[in-house]
Amino acid sequence: MDQFTYAPLTGENFGPRSLDKFTRRQHVKQCWRREGGALVLRPVEYIETWTAAERRGVAAEVLAAMRTGGAGFGAFRSGEVAGFAALSGKRLGSRGQYADLTLFYVSAPFRGRGVGGTLFRMACAHAKKTGAEKLYISAHSAAEVMAAYWALGCVEAEEIDPRHAAAEPCDVQLERLL
Repeated sequence: MDQFTYAPLTGENFGPRSLDKFTRRQHVKQCWRREGGALVLRPVEYIETWTAAERRGVAAEVLAAMRTGGAGFGAFRSGEVAGFAALSGKRLGSRGQYADLTLFYVSAPFRGRGVGGTLFRMACAHAKKTGAEKLYISAHSAAEVMAAYWALGCVEAEEIDPRHAAAEPCDVQLERLL
């Protein structure tokens, strides 16, 4: 069995080059799309990857979240980042009830091994500890991504954050009660 170490991200264990070996590869075949008010699974095929510059950009986003009142959590294996989650320092919702899960990824070689579930629970625990009632997720609409979020107890968001919806119109806006 693979051995992973989980920890809050800090300047000691995460930096600008921490995702240089991270494999963001997903062969998408089906995506959920909103049609007539309902989610419908549609054939949409493409491969999503990150370039070296994109990996560094995402690392910078994680570091920025940590510097501005957010938090990050990492899964490590043999010194490599196997997965990570980041919460924004800003609250969302009409009452500030949502903590915003801005980034949540598991490197392709480590998927299906419980890494995502552990990171998600860490993010939920932190969000609850800081007073949030729910986690807000602007989720990639790929069938397998949505299946993972649903398995983690996520449902469609009661309140849609307009900034997230405008930035990623194909995403599905979710929430998870904490």
